[in-house]
Amino acid sequence: MSESRTRVTVVGEVLVDLLWRSGATELRAVPGGSPANVAVGLHRLERPATLLTAWGDDPPGALVAAHLGHIGVDVRRVPSGTDRTVVALAYLGADGGATYDFLADWDPRELPVPEDTAVLHTGSLAVVVEPGAARVRDLCRAQRQRGVTVAADLNVRPAVQPDRDAYRAACRALASSVDVLKASDEDLAWLYPGTPPADAARRLLDAGPRLVAVTLGARGALAVTAAHEVRVAAPEVTVVDTVGAGDAFQAALLDAVAGQGGPPTDPGVLSAVLAHCATAASVTCTRPGADPPTRAELAAL
Repeated sequence: MSESRTRVTVVGEVLVDLLWRSGATELRAVPGGSPANVAVGLHRLERPATLLTAWGDDPPGALVAAHLGHIGVDVRRVPSGTDRTVVALAYLGADGGATYDFLADWDPRELPVPEDTAVLHTGSLAVVVEPGAARVRDLCRAQRQRGVTVAADLNVRPAVQPDRDAYRAACRALASSVDVLKASDEDLAWLYPGTPPADAARRLLDAGPRLVAVTLGARGALAVTAAHEVRVAAPEVTVVDTVGAGDAFQAALLDAVAGQGGPPTDPGVLSAVLAHCATAASVTCTRPGADPPTRAELAAL
C-alpha cells in the first residue's frame, strides 16, 4: 500500500432516525445511519474520509442532504435504483438503550472508491439489504485483492432480516471478505445464542479476518486475533443514550488501522487501541444522539 494513501472510504446507508424516548409523546427526527456516523467520527478525528451513499429526493432525504452539507465530510451521492431514503424508528428505553425498526431500501448502482483509499469500511444495513448488499460484498473482495485494508461493522438489525440462519450466513460471507470485523456483544448473542462473545468472535475469525473486535457495553471491549485475545475496561460515565456509541468506537478503530497501515496484532498495541476506542464510545454515551468526539476531546482525556 502506498504511503500516500491515508483515506478511509465508508460505504453504506445514510438515514433518518425517528427517536422515540420512553414516556415521550413526540418523536425527534435526527439524520444518521451507522456508516454516516462512522464517517462523521473519522472527520472529527481529522482522518481524511469519504462517504459513498445514496438517499432519495423525499422529505427525509432533504434532512439528510442538509445534515451532510454541514459536517465537512467528503460525501459522494451515488446513483440508486430507489428514490426512497432509509428511515429508522428508534425506541429509546429508560436506560438509554435503543431498539430499531426500519423502512429500508438500499440499491446503489455505482460505488467509485477514491484512489487514495487506505481502508474501506462498510456494514449495517448495507451488507444485508439486497440488491445493494451483494454489490457491497463484491466491492470488499475487489478492494482487498488490490491491497486495500477492508473493515466492516456487523451492526446486526434483525428487523430487516429476521431469519437467523440467513443473517448468520450473510455475516460469515462478509467476514470472509474483510481484514477487520467489529460486532457488539448483542450482535453476537443474536447470531450465536448462548455462546460467549469471545467464542462467537473466534467463529467469525475462522471465516477470514485478521482481527475481530467486540464491544461489550459498560464492560468495555475485547478483540481476538489468531494468536491473542485482549480485553479492556470501559470508562465510567453517566449515560444519556447509547445511540452512535458503536459507530464512534468503529471510527476510532478505523483511524488507528489507517494510521498503522493495517490491523494491530501486537497485544500491547491492540490493548491501547481498544482502550482508545472504548473512550471514544463512552464520550458519545454522555451526549444525546450520535455525537462522536473530536481528536482534541480524546487527547484531553
